[in-house]
Amino acid sequence: MQIFVNNEPREISQAITLEQFMNTLGLRTFNGIAVALDETVVPRSEWASRQLPAGSHLILIQATQGG
Repeated sequence: MQIFVNNEPREISQAITLEQFMNTLGLRTFNGIAVALDETVVPRSEWASRQLPAGSHLILIQATQGG
C-alpha cells in the first residue's frame, strides 16, 4: 500500500500505526519531531493508536538549533 511522506511516495506492506512507521525510519530519537497526518498534527501520545490508511499524507518536521 502507498502512503506519502513529505510529498514522496512510500510503499508499506500493510496497514500499520504511525508509531510503527516512525520506528521503520531508523531515527535514534523522536525528540523535536512533529508529525502531521493529512494536515492534522498528531500528538506523540496518539502515535501508537493512529492507523495509517492507504493514501495517507504525512509531513515530518524536525526542529533544529542554531543561529
